[in-house]
Amino acid sequence: MINMKNLFVFIILLIPLLSLNAQEIGEIAPPKAPMSFPNNALGLDIMIGESGFGLGGFYRHHLSGDFTFFTDLSFSEAKDEREIEYYDYFGNPYVIGKKNRVFQVPINFGLQYRLFKNELTDNLRPYLNFGVGPALVFTTPYGKEYFSAFGDAHLKLSAGGYIGLGANFGIDQSSLIGLNMRYYYIGFFDKGVEGLFGKYKKSLQGFFVTLNIGFMY
Repeated sequence: MINMKNLFVFIILLIPLLSLNAQEIGEIAPPKAPMSFPNNALGLDIMIGESGFGLGGFYRHHLSGDFTFFTDLSFSEAKDEREIEYYDYFGNPYVIGKKNRVFQVPINFGLQYRLFKNELTDNLRPYLNFGVGPALVFTTPYGKEYFSAFGDAHLKLSAGGYIGLGANFGIDQSSLIGLNMRYYYIGFFDKGVEGLFGKYKKSLQGFFVTLNIGFMY
């Protein structure tokens, strides 16, 4: 699993690379009219969390004032916190007692609320966000080769959501770059999924750091 200390170091090192005018970020804004950004945004999410990496996409639409509607979809692997990963002589990882790989595909609809709009310059636009919606969770046999195992996948329908804290960077009115830290929760309507032999998980949950890259129009 991803070491969370290394994850936060990654975040700290990444933020300066995302800012187009780093010397202005976080400065108290002089009195002036806020910039006007396009109402719609479409883009890609690159996710890193305790269980590994994920990919997703998003659509955002500014409603009014500080509120923005969004919908997003992502794909990532979910791991049981009880898993212990070992490596064989050739450096290949394996987990003793693991029965299935577990993958989650949440589809969320939610709201984003911009923070400190009148206090910070427009090239740093922090926000809170939350979303809820259905989620597809499927398992593949751990004993089979990674990609061929998808031929024996089993699907479950579940529901969940996330809460997050993030920020958009830069003043370019066509491109969008941002960072979002999210806590996901997905619950099942039955006994859950069996990642380890005989051990079911009633819910999937965890933190993800998400890099948002897209365009506004």
